This record gives sequence, C-alpha cells and structure tokens, in this order.
Amino acid sequence: MTYVTREVELTPQQKKYYNALRSQLVVQASGEQITAVNAAVGLSKLLQISCGAVYSDSGETLEFDINNRYKVLREVIDETQQKILIFVPFKHTIQLLSQQLQKDGFTTEIINGDVSANRRAEIFREFQETPNPRILIIQPQAAAHGVTLTAADTVIWWGPTPSLETYAQANARVHRAGQRHPVTIVRLQGSNAEKHLYKMLDTRITDHTKLVDLYKNLLD
Repeated sequence: MTYVTREVELTPQQKKYYNALRSQLVVQASGEQITAVNAAVGLSKLLQISCGAVYSDSGETLEFDINNRYKVLREVIDETQQKILIFVPFKHTIQLLSQQLQKDGFTTEIINGDVSANRRAEIFREFQETPNPRILIIQPQAAAHGVTLTAADTVIWWGPTPSLETYAQANARVHRAGQRHPVTIVRLQGSNAEKHLYKMLDTRITDHTKLVDLYKNLLD
C-alpha cells in the first residue's frame, strides 16, 4: 500500500466556524479537567466542521461549503482507473458527498449504520461483480471488518477516524487476497485537528491519554 496525503484548504466559512468553536472549547476547558470523554466530543466537533457539516446541541445540522475538498477528491477520482472506496466519518456529510458525486455522473452507493445487513451484502456483491456502482461512500465503522472489496484499488479518507483499529481494518478491505493492483490510500486534510489525528494513526497511538494530550494541544 502507498499512503498519500493531499492538503485541502478550509473554506473561509469553515475557518470562521472552526476558530469560533476552538475559542469556545478553550473557554469551556479553562479551569476544568479535560477528560477523555469531553476531549472526544470537542475533537469530533472540530472534525465535523473540517469535513463539511456539524451537528448542533439541539440536533440541527449546519452545512458548510465543501468545494475545496471536493475539488481535490475529484482530482483523485480522475487519476484512478479502478473502483474507489471513500471513507467519511460523519453521516450527514456522506449524504452531501453522495448527492454531489451523483450530480457529476458517478454511480455511488452508501454504507452506514442505517443500511440493513441484507442490503449491505447486496451492495458489496454488486460492487465486486458488476460495473456499477463505481464508488462506495462508507461510514468507517459500518464496513471495517470482514468484507472483501478488492474491486477497488484506491481508498480515500474524506476525514480521519480516531480509531486505529477501524482505520487499519478499513484500509484492509482492498489490500487482501484477490487484489490485482497496487493499492493507494489517500488522506485529505485541512485542519490542525485532522493533521494531528492522522499523525497519531501513523504512529499507531489512539489511547485515551494521548487523545486528551492531542485535544489540549489543539486548544493551546
């Protein structure tokens, strides 16, 4: 497997909300102990903004302009001859991305927690055995284990997952027996939160203590 990192500049809208949220998190953390739980929540919010949609405390979704990231994604797709897996950590962003890709003429299917086991099996079979769909957009934890998807030779991470096991297992869906092509793993990153998290994944560290340290580092 070859790992490639593509830098993606956050849009002005994303930068505005990312910095506003970071400032809010700094205030919340002032004088209080940062636990693994609140570090995970805060980090997730920063990653959501980076990826294109953030969930408010009231359950509403605020969508962001994803043109910069989508442009780089299209460059990777256009460079790829075989099928593609795109791992997207957040459900609402999956919908945004699927709609844009279909608008641009790509055949796609979605795998997330809402898709039944029978439907997932059908989608995986079609992906492996038929020309379409060309692209699977997957929430990582929904298809990280036990699935062979060697019809693809390219994995694109729209944004990182904080789980080392999920990350490794997801990449292994294409790098296994039956793969006839070199495999490329492409990671898109634009925010400091994403860059630090990919670095932790590269050094195989995702324990709770290090996650808290990462979170403190982002707030400094």
